[in-house]
Amino acid sequence: MSALIDALQMGFMQRALIAGSLIAMTCALLGGFLILRRYSMIGDGLAHVSFATVALGIFFGVAPLHFSVPLVMLASLLILKLSKSGGMEGDAAIGLLSSFSVAAGVLIASISKGFNVDLFSYLFGSILAIEQSEVVLSVVLSVGVIVAVIFLYNELFSLTFDEDFARSNGLKTERYNQLLVLLTAITVVLGVRVVGTMLISSLIVIPAVTALQLRVGFRSTLIASVLFALCSVITGIVVAFLANLPAGATIVVVNFAFFVVVFLIKVIRK
Repeated sequence: MSALIDALQMGFMQRALIAGSLIAMTCALLGGFLILRRYSMIGDGLAHVSFATVALGIFFGVAPLHFSVPLVMLASLLILKLSKSGGMEGDAAIGLLSSFSVAAGVLIASISKGFNVDLFSYLFGSILAIEQSEVVLSVVLSVGVIVAVIFLYNELFSLTFDEDFARSNGLKTERYNQLLVLLTAITVVLGVRVVGTMLISSLIVIPAVTALQLRVGFRSTLIASVLFALCSVITGIVVAFLANLPAGATIVVVNFAFFVVVFLIKVIRK
């Protein structure tokens, strides 16, 4: 306990908990909308895109997060465009762009300095090594995403459950679809620093899937998803520090443990 108290007084732990908690909230909020729209794997696809942009940022000597945000946002719009106008399903568009991005990232890494420590930290996450500037960027963008979801909740709710009905009622569905994928792109780039490109989709999917097991209203599901995500990130960071484990992987394992517990409780009650 004393080791934990001492750790919480350290700057790197405080930065990790602040950034990790806010990013977890954004992932959980968007996860509910994405899963019900059958777009849950867009997080995985955009994570692969972010890998290529991070490799490109390191190649040019630019801060990877600053470099990745606009490029991944453009990629999210491209996925939406391909799925809507390119004659292919959403998962096919995601697979097309993500496979190209991984290949491009590997080529860029091999041309530059190879898979160095910086690139590996974005592959598997390094929340305990997050810098002050990255915390500021994470706080600003995360708060922006959360505020946008709160203020546009009714529109996103209508879009999620019946897009045709929403369109017939005058809602500009294409604009809100674009907004949803742009918010997801920002969240994915921020989440890469927490759990890495290999695991970011789990931070979007698992808390929302766990909350859906509760069979409550949609608003309550989003709140439960946020709580599961927060508990997973905070617990994962603390356990990873105390047990000297990889923080990203630990967060995902804790996330999955919450799902298993909730699922088993549901099965037992039946």
